[in-house]
Amino acid sequence: MADMTTTQHHVRLGSNAGQPMTRRDGVLKVTGRAPYAADLRPEGVLHAVTAVAGIARGTVTHLDTDAAMAHPGVVRVYTPANRPPLAVHPDTKIHGFAWKTEALQDDTVRYAGQPIALVVAETLEAATEGARLLNPQYRADPPRIGLDGDAPYEPEAVSIGRPPSLLVGDMNAVRARAAHHVDTVIETAAQYHNALEPHAITARWIGDRLEIDTPNQAIGLLKQSFSAYLGIDPAQIVIRSPFLGGGFGSKAILYGAQLMVVLAARDLGRPVKLALRRDHMYGPVGHRPATRQTLRLDLDDQGRIMALDHHTLAVASSFDDFIESASNASHSVYATTAMRMTHSAVRADTGTPGPMRAPGEAPGSAALEVAIDQAAHAMSMDPLAFRLLNYAETDPASGMAFSSKALRECYARAADLFGWADRPTAPRQMRQGRLLKGWGMGTAQFPCPMFQAAAHATLRADGSAVVETSAADMGQGAWTALAQIAADGLGIDVDRLEFRSGHSDLPDAGVAGGSGHTATAGTALFNAGADTVRQLADIATKDPGSPLFGAGNAGVTARGGRLYRNDDDSRSEAYEDILARAGLDLLRGEGRGAREGEPERAMFSHGGVFAEVLVDPDLGQIRVSRLVGAFAAGRIVNPHLARSQLLGGMIWGIGFALHEEAVHDPRTGRFTNNDLAGYHIPVNADVPHVEALTVHEDDEFVNALGIKGVGELGVTGTVGAIANAVWHATGIRPTRFPIHPESLI
Repeated sequence: MADMTTTQHHVRLGSNAGQPMTRRDGVLKVTGRAPYAADLRPEGVLHAVTAVAGIARGTVTHLDTDAAMAHPGVVRVYTPANRPPLAVHPDTKIHGFAWKTEALQDDTVRYAGQPIALVVAETLEAATEGARLLNPQYRADPPRIGLDGDAPYEPEAVSIGRPPSLLVGDMNAVRARAAHHVDTVIETAAQYHNALEPHAITARWIGDRLEIDTPNQAIGLLKQSFSAYLGIDPAQIVIRSPFLGGGFGSKAILYGAQLMVVLAARDLGRPVKLALRRDHMYGPVGHRPATRQTLRLDLDDQGRIMALDHHTLAVASSFDDFIESASNASHSVYATTAMRMTHSAVRADTGTPGPMRAPGEAPGSAALEVAIDQAAHAMSMDPLAFRLLNYAETDPASGMAFSSKALRECYARAADLFGWADRPTAPRQMRQGRLLKGWGMGTAQFPCPMFQAAAHATLRADGSAVVETSAADMGQGAWTALAQIAADGLGIDVDRLEFRSGHSDLPDAGVAGGSGHTATAGTALFNAGADTVRQLADIATKDPGSPLFGAGNAGVTARGGRLYRNDDDSRSEAYEDILARAGLDLLRGEGRGAREGEPERAMFSHGGVFAEVLVDPDLGQIRVSRLVGAFAAGRIVNPHLARSQLLGGMIWGIGFALHEEAVHDPRTGRFTNNDLAGYHIPVNADVPHVEALTVHEDDEFVNALGIKGVGELGVTGTVGAIANAVWHATGIRPTRFPIHPESLI
């Protein structure tokens, strides 16, 4: 298991949380000593490669397994004809966070890039060549691709079990009274996870015990899934996930190739390793689907929104339902007396979509913020003034209050730094040389979920401690922030803390997703430390030999590895002295993290993003020259890491607005850009100047620690801000993301 014990020295300003510590795993990563799943080379390891479908819909009629097996080094070729059995069908959804998957259950092809065979060999080169020699033959059917590839249908749920619609107020009656109407249609392209580390797995069986090394965002759920599919006791499964090179949601879900590798390892009696090629990640491991969003805003004469109607048509796979909940982004941002949020879906011959950074909110807020900007200009109002007029004091969807003061301060701070007051209202009024310059803004907002997590905290005889939970760190610095929280719970300096994580035998830390991991796992860790301190205090206050004896009513405070009497700060005792006198080598506490009861307030992180773009009037080329964002996200555990996450979200917003787009050939359904040469993402030259500020916010309702999330927040305001800046520069309103240069010429 990962043991993040690197000693570091930092100036403290009162507590561990709140300090800008550098990453505990940073040295291991930059020196190449951080072990990733694909780096492992257990003795006798075999290498696996998936052969994938070259059509999008149809049936595999022939695979030349003889040719593949004849290649030197090839050990076995698994196809639907000889795949070892599973306890349950791969289309079975084991739990609510599970998808139907492809594990060679039949010869049907559901999408291009679907695994249709697994080749296992002594070397990676032999497995790769064996897969090529299979030379699959097909009976192909016409593919259904894109938003118009099939007839729409009404889903029973969107995202992961959320209602597909919301209706508040009498939409028709309110609309009839409105003085102004603004209609907007926005399309967003499909986007694919391209984490730095591809999906990988190394599996070995030791008797009946299964050991798996794989990057994963939800180890507990993955263990549950493997147990069900394999029909074995969860106690027989060990999953190690010490380091993740990015995930963005795609590494939270079991995929078919993982099952096939585990089956192959058991069948062959040797460890088997698979690392997906970059092009093999387009399809089997989830993506953000394309959407077409239709919005209508009805306004009164003063520019107040009376009714907001947001409908999303999203692409789903032909065999499963994950519907991008884009319309839900309009639930809780702007005040209105009537709202309607609805979804429909169209089946296509692609892999099943799944959660991708800010699922639902990213495409939904992009469309919403364009519509809001369009409405502001239709009313001849400054976009910031329009938002301030219409920002909700109470969540329209639930009727519960939430912090509007924090967002208003975000607007003010970012606008001041950006220089928004100097913005001319009309488009095409600013230039930089021959280039058109435009300024735009967008509101960032993301919900604050909490899941369930557990943790242990063990105090040692020397006053140091070890804390344990199976948390995942996808590279955002979660282990560093969680260690800071754990140290606060124990009342010790973080340098005296050993942090263990990334192992399924540790307490389940829940899902690292939805920007809720720090709040959830952090609460469990803090509570485990507090439980340990409670036991220690009970020992000391009942011990006549302790200076804390009899302080039970007054209570004690833990800090710096000592307990202090609340009524007399001069009377204190070190942890190690209390343990020594009690004859204890260890003292362990347990903690859980979850949101108890029904929420009393609507819970969101907030922000305002301001963008400057430069547009070539002849070529339509767009460059983002400046981004400024201010964000309120509750208690900031580590300002250094939080800023990094916010900057990353804003940069992702640049990619969403201008770069990312998966392209299929409509005739074959195959990808035309399933690599990082054709699938564009922002590089350093695309990001000249980005600033992210955090605004102090105390939220006593979100959880006991006041922690919200920042990982997905920065995306949500940035996309719309860039699109609105493009309109301000050119006078042309973007209707599709990414924004193509030809749409501006």
